[in-house]
Amino acid sequence: MNNYINSTITANNSSIDFEFDKQHIWHPYTSMSHALPAFGVISAKECELTLDDGRQLVDGTSSWWACVHGYSHPTIVNAMQEQLHKLSHVMFGGITHQPAIELSKKLVNMTSDNLTKVFLADSGSIAVEVALKMSLQYWQGRNQPQKQRILTVKCGYHGDTFAAMSVCDPEGGMHTMFGDSVTQHEFVSAPQTQFGQPFDNSELDEMRAKLSSQGNEIAAVILEPVLQGAGGMRFYHPQYLVGLRQLCDEFNVLLILDEIATGFGRTGKLFAYEHATHDGKAVEADILCLGKALTGGYISLAATICSDEVAQGISDSPAGVFMHGPTFMGNPLACSAACASLDLLSRNEWQAQVSNIERQLQSELAEAIEYPQVKDVRVLGAIGVIEMNSSVNTAELQQQFVDLGVWIRPFSNLIYIMPPYVISAEQLTKLTSAMKIVAKSILTCGDQAEFISHG
Repeated sequence: MNNYINSTITANNSSIDFEFDKQHIWHPYTSMSHALPAFGVISAKECELTLDDGRQLVDGTSSWWACVHGYSHPTIVNAMQEQLHKLSHVMFGGITHQPAIELSKKLVNMTSDNLTKVFLADSGSIAVEVALKMSLQYWQGRNQPQKQRILTVKCGYHGDTFAAMSVCDPEGGMHTMFGDSVTQHEFVSAPQTQFGQPFDNSELDEMRAKLSSQGNEIAAVILEPVLQGAGGMRFYHPQYLVGLRQLCDEFNVLLILDEIATGFGRTGKLFAYEHATHDGKAVEADILCLGKALTGGYISLAATICSDEVAQGISDSPAGVFMHGPTFMGNPLACSAACASLDLLSRNEWQAQVSNIERQLQSELAEAIEYPQVKDVRVLGAIGVIEMNSSVNTAELQQQFVDLGVWIRPFSNLIYIMPPYVISAEQLTKLTSAMKIVAKSILTCGDQAEFISHG
């Protein structure tokens, strides 16, 4: 038996076995031989994480953008507890249950009118995989099996599984090392006009040229609406989506919108595509991917929603059925959490909460643009970003933030927050103050980042 199995690290009265964790457990995007330090969390409530040593940190990330209602919310906890005693899981093949039905009703009612068919997956990456498979199988049912390519924009991120990786940024993205193992798809330049600036219609010229020359081979265009998240926290002009929808219609190509990071209020609209309107109506996707905040961040669940036309095309394909079915598809425990989370959103308190967060972020982060080491400061909805001139040392900054009593996890050259909507003004000020202190403490030298003490 491995000697670590029954060991427990008791220093500082901690019950967390950090040594076992360090030696045996992978963490996201981390080396096993040179692992980034991991902080032990023993509980969380509302907007604070409690560490094993008793320190409390204001959470600025909503646990990777998912816990929009904060932690231990009684509405979601109670719904999950009740469901756990009834039916925690059952296969979805040949069986249905009310939590899945109720959730699907809510999703159909709150998304675009044309989106009527719901596929309940178990993670955001799988939701994207499902969307891509739907688009390919749709064209088989429409007697155009040659449409096998996916078109997207650079600087995007859609997940870590292989099909999802294939539509992530092909040059500077985190998956470039997989080379020819990843299916090669088509890319055009990322949208450049920033949110709130006058839109330059020529931005769509490259997309038009690509669709004009290769539209007969392209099954779908996929992109994140308005916000490119892990690809750089880039806010772009909604008019790009309006023009893209028109191009997809013109060249007979499906439009997939990935709202896994942006859905459920994060950008100030319930869904980010609602920022993009034409003749008073929001842009409609043919396929929509949802996840993260779907359950309020309490348990993994995702959804891929498509139109009647897409569903009919798939049903008309040679297979006659959609060829996908995860083991935990439609998990009733996750569906009950999602229903509770969406019920909280339906109270519409999130609108005032996100608006207040946006105003406070704009006010409190504005001065950071004057720091010589800062390239840009930007805010949209409940998202605040300080972009540095150079990449930062994540481990160094992580420790500085913990010392300041906050949980903020930077990446690349970005210091950003996406706090829970229920955060107080005082807690948000603690986050923005920490962002400015740490950003100001960085001295940039070429491509390297050095740090000075912030006292």
